[in-house]
Amino acid sequence: MVVSKTELFDGALQEKASLFKALAHPARLQILQFLAETKTCISGDISDELPLSRTTVNQHLKELKDAGLIKGHIEGVKMKYCLDSEKVKEMKNLLTSFLDEIKLQDDFICQ
Repeated sequence: MVVSKTELFDGALQEKASLFKALAHPARLQILQFLAETKTCISGDISDELPLSRTTVNQHLKELKDAGLIKGHIEGVKMKYCLDSEKVKEMKNLLTSFLDEIKLQDDFICQ
């Protein structure tokens, strides 16, 4: 039986890695920032806000949606996107706790 290398790690680490991967591209970060700044759901074309093609932006939106960071639903003939505030809060807590876990002591810094 073939096992994915990620399956060798516990579920909590896999969940963190999945969320952090969704943040691993500047376009996705900009999409999240844009949705946060507008403080509303966007039914227009988000690709107008990025220096990328509509197809590329749609791929990034799919990654964010798959990670649960944004929600998307059809309204009329357009897709409407919103931040999932609960998932964003969860991601913030995961990131904060992860960084707290790996916090370096001042006397442990390699030089």
